[in-house]
Amino acid sequence: MSLKKAVIRYTEENYDRIVAPENVIISSGAKQSLFNILYSILNPQDEVIVLAPYWVSYPEMIKMVYGIPVIVSPEDGTFHPRMEDIQRAVSSYTKAIIINSPNNPSGAVFSDEFIAQIVEFCESKQIYLIMDDIYHKLIFDGRKWTPAYKFTHKDIESSMVIVVNGVAKLYGMTGFRIGWTITNRKLVEVMTNVQAQTTSCTSVVLQSAAEGALTGMQSVVEGLRMTFENNRNILMQELTSFNGIRTIKPEGTFYCLPDFRAYNNNSVELANFLLKKTLVVTVPGKEFGMEGYLRLSFVGTVKDITTAVERIKWALDPNSPNEIYIGDRKLVRDWL
Repeated sequence: MSLKKAVIRYTEENYDRIVAPENVIISSGAKQSLFNILYSILNPQDEVIVLAPYWVSYPEMIKMVYGIPVIVSPEDGTFHPRMEDIQRAVSSYTKAIIINSPNNPSGAVFSDEFIAQIVEFCESKQIYLIMDDIYHKLIFDGRKWTPAYKFTHKDIESSMVIVVNGVAKLYGMTGFRIGWTITNRKLVEVMTNVQAQTTSCTSVVLQSAAEGALTGMQSVVEGLRMTFENNRNILMQELTSFNGIRTIKPEGTFYCLPDFRAYNNNSVELANFLLKKTLVVTVPGKEFGMEGYLRLSFVGTVKDITTAVERIKWALDPNSPNEIYIGDRKLVRDWL
């Protein structure tokens, strides 16, 4: 109950909403929170709108509970969704829409105008709006995050907005597996029954650690955000000199999703090639619904970032130097 109290206080301070303990369920990470929601609200063949680029687990979770993911991809060359595309994808089977902003994998932050539109749309159509807010304070360039609750006049019991959050990203506590859901009491009851038959509850020790993070000094979050913003700037600077790469500047998170189609349309093949040749780990864009793209993370040191881009350029760009040192080994590019 003490962690629930911390979540209630966090929700009041960051979402400007007062919720009751019966509106909160603590789970083993935000990932379990999302799965429990989908398990609780979906019937077979129900559809869920998923916006590309999307976190890899969304479509798979939906399919695991016999739902149908309906992917909506941006048509204008950006990573920002458009309401007209979403409205075209909605059918009588649509049960929910998942929004992740700031977005993994693109780093895009959706506009207040869009969030207001999607909230109004879901409230009027009685479609669940699942807000995955796990990166909500990792925003750059002086921008401010606005919670979806700001755009609805309905109370927590009647609103279609479901909020998911956790301690993993903001506090660097990925392995602690503590997340939560804020929603109406009836859905919390159902989710509690689901969770009772799977993981029962989260570790009391880890709950205590999460409570300490939420109620302790919050300056660590701002320090982390500033570090990531600086790393983002360095990565963008490095990528500007990379011939053929198209990159949209991330506005948040700690990910970047450059377009590598000038070099290879097969992102899985390209990621494996880079891992083998340069020992640089990337994630294929295919897994996020963006084939030909690669997700790059900038959570490491400045040296990690500059070294990684240097190695990728050496492997792909024929205008880059032909030789490179990886560790103590001198390597010569012989495939371009």
